Amino acid sequence: MKLSASDLSLLCQYAISAAYQAGEIITQYTFRPLTVNNKQDASSIASQVVTEVDYLAQDVILQTLSSSCMEYDLALLTEESPDTLERLEKDFFWCIDPLDGTLSFIESTPGYSVSIALLARDGTPYIGVIYDPVEQTLYHAIKGRGVLRNAKPWNPLPVLAAPKSSLTLIGDPSFAAHRLYSKVQAGLENIAIDMGYNGINTILHGGAVMNACCVLEHAPACYFKLPKPENGGGCLWDYAATACLFTEAGAVVSDIHGKPLYLNHSDSIFMNRRGVLYA
Repeated sequence: MKLSASDLSLLCQYAISAAYQAGEIITQYTFRPLTVNNKQDASSIASQVVTEVDYLAQDVILQTLSSSCMEYDLALLTEESPDTLERLEKDFFWCIDPLDGTLSFIESTPGYSVSIALLARDGTPYIGVIYDPVEQTLYHAIKGRGVLRNAKPWNPLPVLAAPKSSLTLIGDPSFAAHRLYSKVQAGLENIAIDMGYNGINTILHGGAVMNACCVLEHAPACYFKLPKPENGGGCLWDYAATACLFTEAGAVVSDIHGKPLYLNHSDSIFMNRRGVLYA
């Protein structure tokens, strides 16, 4: 099935509406006591935690998108539901993280968001919608049409023409405990100085979605997940929407080796094998 330009515009509006509604639910529960559970198959503390808000946000997203799934024969991949593998059979699928950065949300610190993407079966992102309920900022992009921030065209790259200060390294909080953390910092410090910057500035906070958005907000910057043999390193829904934003912004999104970021593996939802790079 092919989607026309008008189809994509309508589907994007569905996703924007769903993201706003999920954001409202998340905001209502901010600073309230929460029931926190643990996922048994998760690989890190951040990916282990889940709250009733994750499920409530997912429910309202699915209610909003359900009619589009029927009308356009779309599959679904969403964090808090089992993978049905229909994403490997249908031409397009919604890829949803109803509350990325749940640990930040539990701790009442910025860095959590709603993320909704529409991907083709070959992993190409066609729509990316991200809502930051803390700053009430909506980012969205449609393939071939650029990026919008709060409904206004947005090009974060001209900041690179400004006088050079520092290169910002953005990472998950757990990155500070990584065995290569000090080496990575030292290596990037050398690269930054060679490029004419005054060293690096490190920000460790939040979930993968807002960290990628921070790269655009703080350019020149980078965010990455190093490869590892065990499952983890984020899942498809952690990168699908931001991959669309970066592609449309003309920024860098790839695996850690600079190869295209593949977002529909048949055998795994995890991204650990080749890592992730945003810059």
